[in-house]
Amino acid sequence: MSTATSAAASRNLNPLSRTLCVLKRELAGYFVTPVAYVFIVIFLFVTGIFTWSKDLGGFFERGQADLGAFFYFHPWLYLFLIPAISMRLWAEERKQGTIELLMTLPIPLPAAVLGKFLAAWAFAGIALVMTFPMWMTVNYLGKPDNGVVLAAYVGSFLMAGGFLAVGSFVSALTKNQVIAFVITVVLCFGFLISGYAPVMDLLSGWAPAAVVDAVAGFSFLTRFDSISKGVIDLRDLVFFFSMIALFLFATALVVESKKA
Repeated sequence: MSTATSAAASRNLNPLSRTLCVLKRELAGYFVTPVAYVFIVIFLFVTGIFTWSKDLGGFFERGQADLGAFFYFHPWLYLFLIPAISMRLWAEERKQGTIELLMTLPIPLPAAVLGKFLAAWAFAGIALVMTFPMWMTVNYLGKPDNGVVLAAYVGSFLMAGGFLAVGSFVSALTKNQVIAFVITVVLCFGFLISGYAPVMDLLSGWAPAAVVDAVAGFSFLTRFDSISKGVIDLRDLVFFFSMIALFLFATALVVESKKA
């Protein structure tokens, strides 16, 4: 098929099909290099250590059949592992000069931004799905509340998506992946601790109550804790999807400005 024919065929694709094309391209790209496998191995190894270790998760010492210890450490693992995924989304494209090629393809910018994000989110989801043997092990050892465990998985996946959206925005700002990683970690850390009591106490000493409540409302950790207890509140779902949409929109604006 000629280049002209391929371009014409691409132009005939609807926005969803174009987004899926980017998603497939990006997701396949993760497994071309050893980075994906290293990430998955580290994620599985560390979550296993944190869950089963006597000094950390203390699963057997607690004598309780649940995955509370497993999910307790997810926010702090994601704080470093998710930026390691997101830092390459746009920074690598800019560094290698392939972003110009991407922008010349008959793919609208929103489809490119969404496709790259969904590929990263799907990759994080694959790593999360590979922890399901831990869920089966807990069911073998006892009788956990599987509804709560399922809700915690949903909350973990949503939190990973929120972190990835933040990382996508930061990655679009710079071509240096290390800088993108560091800034993303700092921003995500801020979103995690914004609902912590010491932070609230510090703010309440000088800020109006409305500001304190607003800052607390942006806490990823507070919302994840709520979902991981089996309470899937519509407000928490709206929050995560709104944050994802906001930062993806900001990513598109940054990429568009860089292109100009």
